[in-house]
Parts: sequence; structure tokens; C-alpha cells
Amino acid sequence: MCYRMFMAMWMAMCLVPIATISPNSVLIRSLSPNDIVVYIPLHIIVYRDGRYEKLVGCDTTPAGVDPSSGVQSKDVVILPDAPLSARLYIPKSQNRHVKKLPLLFYYHGGGFICGTAAEPNTHNLLNLIAAESNAMIVSVDYRTVPDNRIPTAYDDSWEAIKWAAQHVDGNGPESWINEYADLGHVFFAGESSGANIAHQMAIRAGSENMGGSINLEGIILLHPFFWGATSVGSEDPNSKYIEYVEMIWTFDYPETSGLDDPFLNPAMDPKLSNLGGSKVLVYVAELDNLRNRGWYYKYILEKSGWKGKINVIEDKGVGHVYFLSDPSLESARAMRTNISTFINT
Repeated sequence: MCYRMFMAMWMAMCLVPIATISPNSVLIRSLSPNDIVVYIPLHIIVYRDGRYEKLVGCDTTPAGVDPSSGVQSKDVVILPDAPLSARLYIPKSQNRHVKKLPLLFYYHGGGFICGTAAEPNTHNLLNLIAAESNAMIVSVDYRTVPDNRIPTAYDDSWEAIKWAAQHVDGNGPESWINEYADLGHVFFAGESSGANIAHQMAIRAGSENMGGSINLEGIILLHPFFWGATSVGSEDPNSKYIEYVEMIWTFDYPETSGLDDPFLNPAMDPKLSNLGGSKVLVYVAELDNLRNRGWYYKYILEKSGWKGKINVIEDKGVGHVYFLSDPSLESARAMRTNISTFINT
């Protein structure tokens, strides 16, 4: 459904003041269309007086022990002044059959606007990945728009990597990383805008000197949020989805150069061939508007001169990040199996 149709539907609805609203609230009051200055469907409403309401990804769930998998999780502070935190995951003890575990950095999606590391679907997914891949996970709770515009999400994500790198000699501030994480066996992953972040972190890891503190082996991009000014593959150049992407991106990053910004279009990044790691796993979905961008990523990465191996897998009959809400689907299970294989071989 296009933006104008969403807007027409929305203007027929009512809202309560932000101070009293929750994602499940049924209380309403009338608002003039002039009260709303930004409306991005499925993401955010911004009001003239500066209030805003995020429309998805607002629920949270506490860290702890997952009863079905035995995975343990806890929240840690990385930079108190930012603030920047992360949720850590370790598989149950009987699965720790090796001295150290692969370390996976994970970045949640949400268009750089919505979601947190404590969002229930993200939390459930990472419990499954930690158990099935026998890996330790650092789920970065980077700061989001509109309070913190791009490039804050990228900067926070890089700070989390540098924080973990302090543990290379086993003397860092976090005991779980000291005890369990193999910093020579590191991966970056994320879904949607989080996959965009994972890609950007791999570019930085391959372009900047980390002093040998971590070894990035590969990245996992699940339905990555990339775009560009020129249509690729089977994209319709007249699609209203282009307007939707531009709406999100310019809200996220007011100083952007546009849809061909290297943060959004990897083909325009002169550092693409510097991508860290030697392997990439990309997942796309047949019914996802971003599908073509995942396939195009393979084309441009191989063309760039990057020397690693990239594999793209397409799931049929499903849409964008379906695996978050339907982790029991056969395709979602197969995805996690392939993630485990990617990490452990």
C-alpha cells in the first residue's frame, strides 16, 4: 500500500497524547492533519509540538534464562554517557563443548527508527541462534532516530565492536566475553536496516586498523535495507515504494546526498572492495520490495574486486523479515541452520 493511501487512512483515525499512549492503547482524541508533521507508515508519527510515536518495535522483554533453549542473556552498559548498551547471549553450559565460542554481533532492524535489543521477536530469534549455532551473541542496542540521526547508529555499533576488542587478552570489563568469546572467530549480522549496519561495520573493519584484536570471518545480511537512485533487477522505476524508501532515509539522515548515498547504496562506496571477512551470506525474500537489492549486492561485491565468497539464498512465498514473527516456518528453520553452518565451518 502506498504512502498516500496510508496517510488517507491515518487521517481518519484519532490518537491520545503521547504521554498516555501505548502501542496497545484504545483511547483516542481528534487531531487536525496540521498537528502531524511527519508520518512514515509502520514506523513513526511526529507531531508539530515535537512529540513522536513509534508505531512498531516498542514492546520489550527482559533478559534472563530462556526456558526452551537454556540460553542465558543479560544486559550490559558499554558507554554510560551515550547511553549505549547491549544484550549478551550464551548457550547453555552443556553446549559449550569448546573452550571459546564464536562471537556474533547482531544489529536489529526497524529502519533506524524502531526496535531495540530487548524487542521480543529479536530476543527470541537470538535465543534460537545462540542455541543452534553454539555461539555467543552481542546484540547492540544502538541509539535510534529521531533523537539520534544517522550516523549515530553506525558510530554506536562501531563503539560496541571496539568495546569487545578490549577483551582480546581476557582482561576486558565484561566477564562473559573474557570467558566465552573467541575474538578470532567473529561475525557481524542483522536484519533489514540492521543488515545495512552489519555491512557498514564490515567496511570499517576492513578499512581501519583494529590492531589484530578481532578477526572478522564473515557477515550475515538478512533482507538488507539497501537502495539506489537507479532501479535494478525487476524493480519498477515508478513504484511508490521508492517514495517510501526516500521518506524513511531522508528522515533518518537529513544530511544525506540522496538515494545514492554510500550508506544506502553500497555500489557508490569506493571502499566496497575493503569489506572485511572472507565470506558473506545474504538472505532475500520473494515478496520483499528489497529483494532485488540483495541480489544486486552480490553482483557489485564480486565486481568490486573483493576476494571473498558470497552466497545469496531466496525464500519463496514470504515477505520482509518474516522469520521474526514466524520462526517455526520451515524456511525460517532452514535459515537458522544455514547461519549455524556459516558460523561453524
